[in-house]
Amino acid sequence: MQRGIWMKAVLQRAARASVTVISDDGERSVRSIGAGLMILLGVGPEDDEKDADFLVRKIVNMRIFNDEAGKMNLSVKDRDGEILVVSQFTLYADTRKGNRPSFNYSAPPDQAIPLYEYFVAEVGKALGKTIPTGEFGAHMEVDLINDGPVTILMDSKDK
Repeated sequence: MQRGIWMKAVLQRAARASVTVISDDGERSVRSIGAGLMILLGVGPEDDEKDADFLVRKIVNMRIFNDEAGKMNLSVKDRDGEILVVSQFTLYADTRKGNRPSFNYSAPPDQAIPLYEYFVAEVGKALGKTIPTGEFGAHMEVDLINDGPVTILMDSKDK
């Protein structure tokens, strides 16, 4: 299997998180959540809806929130938590040669955008709520209060 060709997600358990999208004219748009997950999502060239479905199913049911005994035993779904999704092609950085990373393993926008949007829609269906997002390809500033800290790396081929 080639390096970095599967859908990747970085889950961060958040006390709160936000993304500020900055347009070319300097306009700012803020999208935010309270307690839940901030997800950085990268799409590879061989990914499809099955990869997105696998990650959605795993993410919404991942037991990484504390129960009343302080054990990680609850999911974002169990907690009725929120999810913020930000596209992140830089998860595919290939740093093996030189000092400038290559992003050749990330999917091109015409392939990545529909799959990113599909992922977001499926997360929304699974939780029964609207999912705030960043803007694919835009310059963004991300704020996060990582609760724990808890950070989980996932990919769709690690089944």
